[in-house]
Amino acid sequence: MKLAIRMAAGVVAGLLTMPMAVQAQQQLPGQLADGVASDVPVATQVMRWRMNDADVNAYTFRNMDQLFTTRTVAHSGSPWRFPKVERPMDFTYSFGGKTWTAEQALERTYTNALLILKDGRIVTEIYRNGSNERTRFMGWSMTKSLTSTLVGAALADGLIGSLDDQIVRYLPELKGGGYDGVTIRQILQMRSGVDYEERYDFANPGIAASNHINALVKNVTRFADVARTIKRKSKPGEVFAYKTIDTAVLGWLIERVSGGSVAAYTARKLWEPLGTEADGFYIMDGAPGEGREFSGAGFNATLRDWARFGQMMLDGGVANGKRVVSADWVKAAQIPAGTEDALMGGYGYQWWTTPNSPAYSAIGLQGQFVHIDPASRTVVVKLSYFPPQEGDLAGETAAFLAAAAAWKPAS
Repeated sequence: MKLAIRMAAGVVAGLLTMPMAVQAQQQLPGQLADGVASDVPVATQVMRWRMNDADVNAYTFRNMDQLFTTRTVAHSGSPWRFPKVERPMDFTYSFGGKTWTAEQALERTYTNALLILKDGRIVTEIYRNGSNERTRFMGWSMTKSLTSTLVGAALADGLIGSLDDQIVRYLPELKGGGYDGVTIRQILQMRSGVDYEERYDFANPGIAASNHINALVKNVTRFADVARTIKRKSKPGEVFAYKTIDTAVLGWLIERVSGGSVAAYTARKLWEPLGTEADGFYIMDGAPGEGREFSGAGFNATLRDWARFGQMMLDGGVANGKRVVSADWVKAAQIPAGTEDALMGGYGYQWWTTPNSPAYSAIGLQGQFVHIDPASRTVVVKLSYFPPQEGDLAGETAAFLAAAAAWKPAS
């Protein structure tokens, strides 16, 4: 689990920094100045370039609508209300040979907001650093778990015939490239075999770093379009390799089979029936009329609405007595493909599994978590602002989440 958190929540964290060379005249870093010119204002490009940095991310991670074009995912109807029986967090956790209180974890692991549900009741709800119940937090790669759920909805709707269909059946634009011959199931399991190393070394940008710059910072390309020409590295289905481009392809699939936008399908199949209390939104990889939703890591929602998503999964696809996702999909999504590593855990349909435990999680860059523990009927949502490359925050957070799940608050 510790290594899994590192891979999903911190794999790019330490590399999304920029030299302190931006002068008062707002010069672009060399990597942004090179290549195709962008219509995005220079100041906005620079802020997007720096959005993960430790001196700004406590703010940027909860104000992404100030940096990007967005597309709203509307909520509707009466919210699914959770009883609130708040209790002091009187549990501890062990890490680094020491015992720490749960309260100490808030600052030690850079927490913006925390919510703990026990059997559908809120026992802890904490907002920090100027956030509140209306704040919409960036989920980063927790979005992958949401996109997976939309694939399950499309399958149930008959828009997708089978997970074992090849992706080119629905996206013929991918014929002749690395995705030709790859099934939807293999993409869900991050076993597509395409040659896309999730490495963001901007000093020596490879395919992933260049895609990030061009699609998300400069908005001169669409994030998923690199899938058209990508090469193959390994046989489909054989090798697990975490890559955001796989989920971007799944988002493109949802767009194609639904006949509309990813945001519209999210609202119709998930956000409205889930009983959310606030609109969510996706950041876009381009201007209105051009951009697509960043379906691999760009969804934003309130703390409580992230918790509703987790509770629905814990309840087998049911929200407030209403079926949202099929029970079979929920079960299948949390089954690891291949052998589950003793340290790293496993990976199902865009969900991380915990070794030697039924627990599983949606995990996002630099400390975003929806952690679900069926054994204790617990959902923990932790929205953080990990600094890039600082200590073993992944390991400490794993210890905190396990302790929070085992915690039995006083009645």
